[in-house]
Amino acid sequence: MTAHHLPTAPHGTQEATAPDATAPPTAARGTGAATPRRSATSPISVTVVDDHTLVRDAACQLLAQEPGIEVVGQAASAEEALEQLERRATDVAIVDIALPGMSGLDLARVCAERFPDTAVLLVSAYDDYAYVARALDIGVGGYLLKTASARELVDATRAVADGVFVLDRGVSGRLARRWQRPSGAASAPGTLTPRERDVLALIARGLSNKRIATDLGLGLRTVEGYVSAVLAKLGVASRTEAALFAVAQQVPARGGQALRHAPGSPGGPGTDAP
Repeated sequence: MTAHHLPTAPHGTQEATAPDATAPPTAARGTGAATPRRSATSPISVTVVDDHTLVRDAACQLLAQEPGIEVVGQAASAEEALEQLERRATDVAIVDIALPGMSGLDLARVCAERFPDTAVLLVSAYDDYAYVARALDIGVGGYLLKTASARELVDATRAVADGVFVLDRGVSGRLARRWQRPSGAASAPGTLTPRERDVLALIARGLSNKRIATDLGLGLRTVEGYVSAVLAKLGVASRTEAALFAVAQQVPARGGQALRHAPGSPGGPGTDAP
């Protein structure tokens, strides 16, 4: 099972470029700032959060053997993880979604608020839309299924540390099936203008309308108009659905590049209306 990824979004008028779909995840982090704050020469610090000791220990041993990755903590609960994050900054927190007490989703939400420089990589047994949409709203750095391989876990850890939102291929395939439309149904992605594709790419990265306006050098009201047009043309009701639609259908951005993932941010896919 392979994870997809989305490259760093454009700044100003610079175009975003997408890596080859077959390449391992590599590029900018999805849960916090638009660019990673970790030094390129420093190791990726990782905390593993899982209530199953065997699974947690195995993940820690696997990651500790990888060059450029340093396991700085492990926890059996969300509460224990928060205590560790208070004591030491962590680039990536690998979190089991089904933790006792505070869930992995709730931990991700707290991390987005209190530790915005920590990318949360959720590991889940659930591939349904509701869980993925909640994770995207929270602003996680990635979403892997528990069927992912050891190599995919390592690649995903590197990816989210550098800014790529990672989505398990099994999840993206399910999302694609959700949005399969009969011929002649609501407007196809091909009807988006180049600028609307730019806006969709930034919605998928989790940027608010204000941030999109800044990045594209547009007025706020102009961006609001583009967002409304994107939602209408895609036939979706929310920014989260637009972002997930972009992932599932690999909607081409300007220049023909495909959106392979819908990354998050601390506020998810923006909180502006619409």
